[in-house]
Amino acid sequence: MRILVLEDDRLIGDGIKTGLGQLGFSVDWFKDGAEGMAALVAADYDAAILDLGLPNVDGMDVLACWRRQGRDVPVLILTARGTLDDRIRGLDAGADDYLAKPFALTEVAARLRALIRRRHGHSESNLQHGAVTLDVAARSLTLDGKPVELTARELALAELFLNAGTRVLSREQIEEKLYAWGEAVGSNTIEVYVHHLRRKLGRDFITTVRGFGYRLGDPA
Repeated sequence: MRILVLEDDRLIGDGIKTGLGQLGFSVDWFKDGAEGMAALVAADYDAAILDLGLPNVDGMDVLACWRRQGRDVPVLILTARGTLDDRIRGLDAGADDYLAKPFALTEVAARLRALIRRRHGHSESNLQHGAVTLDVAARSLTLDGKPVELTARELALAELFLNAGTRVLSREQIEEKLYAWGEAVGSNTIEVYVHHLRRKLGRDFITTVRGFGYRLGDPA
């Protein structure tokens, strides 16, 4: 899942980007409010982490702008402004969750998973399709109850299809979800990962929709 992070503190921002990356997220990190505001327009993010004390454009103004534009990406405010009044203002302004610094990265990840889960209409952390079950929190997948060893990118791709359901995903949409800005993507990389998932989870796990892209196959 692709996450947008707006945080001007280099130590905190680097820690979030590195830590979430190790937990299976693809992360774009911006230190400037204006840049981050524009980033949400340019890419399709699953959730955003927003600091309020940003240079050039305050975090509350960034949030207000996104909501005026009708952008419904889930937003987790992560800030040193932790008073009750601050939390109320942030939530009333359109934030979906609010967490004060200092924080535990594991809690940030859990809150992001919850926000993304609700956005896709899932009430549980497990995603299931036929004999395939993905434990999003544990980052593990089973087929007929048996563990399947997947690379981090293969697991992210499986999660993407499980969340998408029957929706067709183009190659470009898949790349946008799996890769942060600046990451190199080979011309046939997505096709290779789709082949790997079919080999490990069954050839019908992903269906090719010619001329459009791929979608989750019908459950067995």
